[in-house]
Amino acid sequence: MTVWALGLNHHTAPLDLRGRFAFALDQMAPALHGLRQSHARHPEAAILSTCNRTEVYCASDNVQIDHTLGWLAQAGHVPAEALREHTYVLQDGQAARHAFRVASGLDSMVLGEPQILGQMKSAVRAAEDAGALGRTLNQMFQRSFAVAKEVRSSTEIGAHSISMAAAAVRLAANLFEDLEQIKVLFVGAGEMIELAATHFAARNPAAIAIANRTLERGEKLATQFGGEVMRLADLPERLHEFDAVVSCTASTLPIIGLGAVERALKKRRHRPIFMVDLAVPRDIEPEVRQLNDVYLYTVDDLAQVVQTGHANRQAAVEQAEVIIDAGVQSFLHWLDQRDPVSGVVPLIQQLNAQADEWRALELARARKRLARGENVEAVLEALSRGLTQKMLHGAMAELHTADPGHRERTTQAIERLFLRGPQKNPTAGR
Repeated sequence: MTVWALGLNHHTAPLDLRGRFAFALDQMAPALHGLRQSHARHPEAAILSTCNRTEVYCASDNVQIDHTLGWLAQAGHVPAEALREHTYVLQDGQAARHAFRVASGLDSMVLGEPQILGQMKSAVRAAEDAGALGRTLNQMFQRSFAVAKEVRSSTEIGAHSISMAAAAVRLAANLFEDLEQIKVLFVGAGEMIELAATHFAARNPAAIAIANRTLERGEKLATQFGGEVMRLADLPERLHEFDAVVSCTASTLPIIGLGAVERALKKRRHRPIFMVDLAVPRDIEPEVRQLNDVYLYTVDDLAQVVQTGHANRQAAVEQAEVIIDAGVQSFLHWLDQRDPVSGVVPLIQQLNAQADEWRALELARARKRLARGENVEAVLEALSRGLTQKMLHGAMAELHTADPGHRERTTQAIERLFLRGPQKNPTAGR
């Protein structure tokens, strides 16, 4: 069995290209079905899609990387060769190492950030629910979760890390003299918005509002932070009321356009607006950045801020890499055992099948003898003798037929396999 990963992330692809390959959780089932159908052998599959990355993990008897690239290119409406320039392909040990590093937060914009682990777990559940997750990928991901837990508990990889939300607050503080005097609008009500609202609420802004497509989720979040809730449809008419806007929704198209921001600035008499777009694809049209009184930051812009303290955590990174190395070797050993040619699992399966065949044969004979009315003790004795003879027949035959050069090794192997406890070596003293 071979494992491979094909992906693009914040290291290899610009924001707008990554936006073409964003998959919401409710899109995972049809996407995974299409992915598997596009491959000749219908591999195991899982898709990890976040604002920083989209990665396709597959496992099959044969590597089918070109099929994976072709499917992903078609999904994002991008020519395969153009996409190839921005992707990375990893196989077996490298694929496992990458998954373990991603789960541990070592491949994130924010070194050691914990959100990615939850996102990976959600991706695995989605693949499992879609019937796309087989034993091999499940084993790799479960091991990646265990490694991430050990990294987080055994190192200081997450110490002093600056999250995207904290970075947004820091930038806002650079623009506004007093954050207690500003009004903040959060667009969306997901995990990232909740995190951002938590950081901003800690600075006691003058007002907080949550704009969301469904009011129920928005109301819950607004209550949590002592704010108001508003419908997403009302956003264009009320945008001018807010000094800071943080947006992160699952929309596939921008929901805050250039025209709406221009009208808001006019009503504000060109007082500045601080805007953070944490969504991929974008929630705010990129042209908004060109307006004189708007300070717009995307997830890629925030990457420069969150690098603070990166060097101080290098020792923790090295410790984490050691833990990951051990996890990768353990997974590769597990994978090798299941190789149909060299692995021990196929042999174990054959041994179990042979033993079941012998057991079924002896049971059938015993039942016939009992049906004829034979003595139960005699039948049980014959049953046990028949089983032991079948199990020992191969060993006995090897002992009798082995040539002198191999008899010593044969004897030692049989002693290890069949004799329990300390035994006197019959060949000793020869």
